[in-house]
Amino acid sequence: MSRNRIRPTRGSRLAAGVAAATTALLATALTPTAGAVTPTAGAAERPSRATAIADAATALAHEAARLGLTSAEGTGVRDVVIDADGGRHVRYDRTYRRLPVLGGDFVIHLAPDGSYRGADRATSRDLAVPTTTPALSAPKAASLAATALRAAHAGQTLRKVTARPKLVVDALHGTPRLAWRTDVVGQDSLGNPVARMVLTDARTGRRIDAWDSIETATGDGSSLYSGTVPLETTPSGSAYQLKDPTRGNTYTGDAANKTDLCIFGICISRAPATLFTDADNHWGGGAATDRSSAAVDAQYGTDETWDYYKDVHGRNGIAGDGKGSYNRVHYGSKYNNAFWDDSCFCMTYGDGDGTTFGPLVALDVAGHEMSHGVTSKTAALTYSGESGGLNEATSDIFGTLVEFHAHNATDPGDYLIGEKVVRSGFGKPALRFMDRPSKDGNSADCWSSSVGNLDVHYSSGVANHFAYLLAEGSGPTTVGGVPYDSPTCDGSTVTGIGRDKLGAIWYRALTVYMTSSTKYAGARTATLNAAKDLYGAGSTEYGAVAAAWSAVSVG
Repeated sequence: MSRNRIRPTRGSRLAAGVAAATTALLATALTPTAGAVTPTAGAAERPSRATAIADAATALAHEAARLGLTSAEGTGVRDVVIDADGGRHVRYDRTYRRLPVLGGDFVIHLAPDGSYRGADRATSRDLAVPTTTPALSAPKAASLAATALRAAHAGQTLRKVTARPKLVVDALHGTPRLAWRTDVVGQDSLGNPVARMVLTDARTGRRIDAWDSIETATGDGSSLYSGTVPLETTPSGSAYQLKDPTRGNTYTGDAANKTDLCIFGICISRAPATLFTDADNHWGGGAATDRSSAAVDAQYGTDETWDYYKDVHGRNGIAGDGKGSYNRVHYGSKYNNAFWDDSCFCMTYGDGDGTTFGPLVALDVAGHEMSHGVTSKTAALTYSGESGGLNEATSDIFGTLVEFHAHNATDPGDYLIGEKVVRSGFGKPALRFMDRPSKDGNSADCWSSSVGNLDVHYSSGVANHFAYLLAEGSGPTTVGGVPYDSPTCDGSTVTGIGRDKLGAIWYRALTVYMTSSTKYAGARTATLNAAKDLYGAGSTEYGAVAAAWSAVSVG
């Protein structure tokens, strides 16, 4: 899945004092205007992206003291959301003395007239740290991170382990402190990638946190899982390329069972993505023996994910900029994984080992993985603890909604995750179960104070359970021929409001209210705010959101 990278932002520092901050804030906040768009025809009342950023910069200057911004801090725009009524929401990253701040992000909310309405901050703490000079050296931080990667893969021999530490200010884990954020990568015995992000106190050398940085989930074309599907392709001489000019030139290539070679966070070489071509524009054979069959599934999954976000949420591509991503299939040797990688803006699929998993190119897997890309461009939920669970759940929720939106008779929508890719050796009919997450043997149905200690694929169960209850309600029911029976943690009865409203509420919460440090309590607040925006504070939908969160013990 997605390598969530919190990128440093560039911009002038805030001037000392609130009064003097205005010019610097405006200069900083107005810097990222490349790609600004103008209103489309029929939307003359809506401000442009550039206008939204300018108004937010003005508000930011006026509200600097209230937001706790100081002269040592810098800001950079990450994302802009403009409502139909002209309301706007501008998301910022922060630096402290030019060091990126983990958990420093915030969202400025503006009324339709451009006036300040409020803000959501990942942290309200003062970001100041006593010094930006580390006591722990970079090589020592790298060594500790390499040890952490090997410990996470105990019993395996890892090769080509490299680590790249960067100084940051960590505001995600209590009082802000200077830290080394180290990307450490390697290869397992089959040459497949393993990676971990390790956060180390730069003064004491103590581990702060660590998490996987490869997020796992584990014409017409004859696919492996979705039957015969339509494909938009590109003519090239007398042949066709598996590249879709109607969806930002998304394309699919063959990785030739090779893997990436990355050192110090920089990829020296990447597995290829040799563009698939075909003579007659009829792709694949519906079986794994034809290498283009998996490519059909991957391209189809990209198409359906693009269409879901465009049709339902008005989002033009993963980054919202109309640019397409690309897919690599047949990656590695018997690789039981698929992942989204921000650094290449691409999706990568393994073939599975044939016993536990088959090729991991199913529709809901594609929707899941590419939704990590959407999260990284919006809330950037940290892939650890409760925030990591929400990150994974976001991908499960949208992957499921992509599957329903596709209306594919061969792979109809359901609330099972990865049911097409599991094999008998996995021992269960799906990777995860949204109606009762604990059916996988590991996931949490209900929130508790210890849920953040679980692997993010299991702490995600609380939000998956909430999402199912919000859409379908509690108790036994059958959807698309699949029986479900979803309990509640408090014995209550929840009435669902449907998948469309679930998707609308979660998307607005993700893109407008959630931040990198959002936990389950914050997700409840974010989704209630989203429901209030969309349907009203006294609406049935608002009440259903509250009831569904209470039903999973998030109150």
